[in-house]
Amino acid sequence: MDFIDLREKYKNFIYKNFTITEDEQTIKIQYFFEIPQLAEFKPTIQIMKKNIKYKTVDEEYVKNIVFNLGMVEIISYWKCVCTENVIIECGNLNEEQKQWFKKLYYNGTGEFRYINNIHIEQKEFVNFITNENIKSIVPEKKAKDTLEGYIIPVGGGKDSIVTLEKLKESKANNYCLTVGGKAPVIECCKIAGYNENQIIEVNREIDNNLLELNKKGYLNGHTPFSSILAFLSYLIAYLTDKKYVALSNEASANESNVKGENINHQYSKSLEFEIDFKEYAEKYLKANVIYFSILRKYSELQIAEMFSKHKQYHKVFKSCNVGSKQIPWKWCCNCPKCLFVYIILSPFLEIKEIEDIFGENLFKKKELLETFIGLCGYGKIKPFECVGTFEEVNYAVKKAIEKYENKELPYLLEYYKNNYR
Repeated sequence: MDFIDLREKYKNFIYKNFTITEDEQTIKIQYFFEIPQLAEFKPTIQIMKKNIKYKTVDEEYVKNIVFNLGMVEIISYWKCVCTENVIIECGNLNEEQKQWFKKLYYNGTGEFRYINNIHIEQKEFVNFITNENIKSIVPEKKAKDTLEGYIIPVGGGKDSIVTLEKLKESKANNYCLTVGGKAPVIECCKIAGYNENQIIEVNREIDNNLLELNKKGYLNGHTPFSSILAFLSYLIAYLTDKKYVALSNEASANESNVKGENINHQYSKSLEFEIDFKEYAEKYLKANVIYFSILRKYSELQIAEMFSKHKQYHKVFKSCNVGSKQIPWKWCCNCPKCLFVYIILSPFLEIKEIEDIFGENLFKKKELLETFIGLCGYGKIKPFECVGTFEEVNYAVKKAIEKYENKELPYLLEYYKNNYR
């Protein structure tokens, strides 16, 4: 369906309300969105409580963070038609806040706009309309600074594992945060020494009405999930009296996927977003939680080298998005993420060690040639995945070639040697 036609037909997206309820097992957040004449959406986020002690959810700080989390949750639903206006009925935003979210919506959907051939300026992309009679729910004062310890979001890949190891000495005072609760993620937390009562599991349920619209051909594509994780982890840190949210976003996340354009699949993992979020939280969330990436100064290569030494995780970790849809979660061995991880580990592990992780030698796969060329920087775009920079990939490929000294080079490495060295 066409972006312009959809915006003409559907003018408004309404952020109607949200609720926060709890029982002995869960804290449940539910949002109420509507695109008039098209669909209503009621997505939910459930935080499993286990034996973890939480503050009461009936606090101004909690309600304010949840409201702001909803502003980001909207993107997944709003993008199906990209209405010109988002009407907010359950809170208020001042002009600075509106501009902050306009920037996030625009930069966070860079890949989505590129894939759907959407050409529009940031100032025209979306407008936020609030009822000035509704009182702002931003707390007047900052929360008391009585917090300590870390919330560590864990995704199951090498980056968050390196963070777990870096913060291992303080693990008695930390919690791991997982979204979706997949077995390899939980296992990585346990290998790092965290018990069941230190692992916070969150389930985020997409409203089925959106999935039905996707099947009918409404606009679809990548949204900035890491920005949802930012607000969610900040909320959980406050609820559990933790001082820090320690992300695992590296320096390499700042590179654009399209040469000459500012289109970054990893925008909400970038340093730019991290700085923006910290400033926004300081001014408008006020929960005295500090959000930062502990790996920001490191490149993908440096992280891969650190990870390569923690062999206890090598048979467990997973970061393939295609394979995550399978049970059990597997490396699909056919996507950009699988090939990138294979490449970036190559300088630091023996050939057989990497083959044992993936079950095969990905450098032998001719069908991955186009992906390989894109990762190396010789294609039109860098694959839209969380992958390293062109410079890092080329360095790792050259180091991999050296490991095949006196051996026959597999197809992809032979192609690189003949065309790019």
